[in-house]
Amino acid sequence: MGLLKWAVLGAAAAYGIQHITKKRVEDGKSIIDDWNEQAPEWIEKAKQYTEDAVNKVSNRVEPQENYQ
Repeated sequence: MGLLKWAVLGAAAAYGIQHITKKRVEDGKSIIDDWNEQAPEWIEKAKQYTEDAVNKVSNRVEPQENYQ
């Protein structure tokens, strides 16, 4: 039963890879090409979210100067 499960999982993965790398007739690009074009925008958004999260956390965890 385990071998059948891995065979089905492998076939699904192979189909998925084939689907995202297949070129479209309209523009000759694939889903992977679209992701590669949009990656810089996503990276900039992720950097903004990271900076916002760090600022929120650092505002909460400011060290007290008068502790003894």
